[in-house]
Amino acid sequence: MKIYLTEQSYWSHRIKMRNLPGTVGRAGDLIFIEMKKAIFLAIALGFFTACAAHKNTVSNSIARRNNSNVRQNNTAPSNGYTSLSSLQYIDKYKQIAVQEMKSFGIPASITLAQGLYESGAGNSDLARVANNHFGIKAGYSWNGKVYYKDDDNKNDAFRVYQSPEESFRDHSNFLKKKNYASLYTLDITDYRGWARGLKKAGYATNPNYSDIIIGIIEKYNLQQYDTGDYTVNPKPVAAAIAPVAVQPPPPTTASASIPTPAPVTVPDSSAAQAAPVSKNYAVKQGDTLYNISKRFGLSVDDLRALNNLNGNSIYIGQILVVIK
Repeated sequence: MKIYLTEQSYWSHRIKMRNLPGTVGRAGDLIFIEMKKAIFLAIALGFFTACAAHKNTVSNSIARRNNSNVRQNNTAPSNGYTSLSSLQYIDKYKQIAVQEMKSFGIPASITLAQGLYESGAGNSDLARVANNHFGIKAGYSWNGKVYYKDDDNKNDAFRVYQSPEESFRDHSNFLKKKNYASLYTLDITDYRGWARGLKKAGYATNPNYSDIIIGIIEKYNLQQYDTGDYTVNPKPVAAAIAPVAVQPPPPTTASASIPTPAPVTVPDSSAAQAAPVSKNYAVKQGDTLYNISKRFGLSVDDLRALNNLNGNSIYIGQILVVIK
């Protein structure tokens, strides 16, 4: 079959072949028409692909304006922020990680190591401004606020949370997706298997991600939180103290005739504990609904209901009802 580089060369040849049987001419026409269709479809596909890629990006000006609004609405004091060390981050969020482990079956060591790595010990803009400790992107299912940051693409959209606790909970829910299902067949103490499984399931694009997470866990001994030896907010058990009878000193010769006073009884310490407890609590620096609720034996939902709160935002000096 002869191939024509241009439409002009094709029609020049067709004129020369005008005296040939019509079937040959018609076949040539059909071949040329199909070639034109293929070229048109290729151009159209490239055009729509470019449009789709452009649609998922935002301009730098829009990203800056959006991020500025997120910063203004952030309840955390950005001016007086004090950076955390890795050990301080672990101490601050270990109880939340253990609680998530008890609720969802994700090793606390994995949660802590991922949060420590993804958020730079809580010091990244994403963690400080958007309360996003795990680098979870917005995705098509996310309907909340977003924070733009360069990552795999220019101005990738990341999820914004009202508190770090919400970020930890969303991380747990995120790992309930089908591609992570095989992880839950592993033992809760198999942090190595979990780290490798997260990389295999596509949690991160870094080829060394699993080794990084394992290294963090072993460096800070985070696997200690995966065992049953660690409990969230352990409550000390007060030992029962029996009443103690205090005997007076033996009488001297001079005071032999003075009647011996009755023994003095020291009241049980539990009586002091029975004193009425205030139903109100004033919010202090560093408080969150989560740690206040745990301090008074409530759930976060109970604390919200008692104080008619719609979200997790609280402020220093706010008076909260903490007893039902």
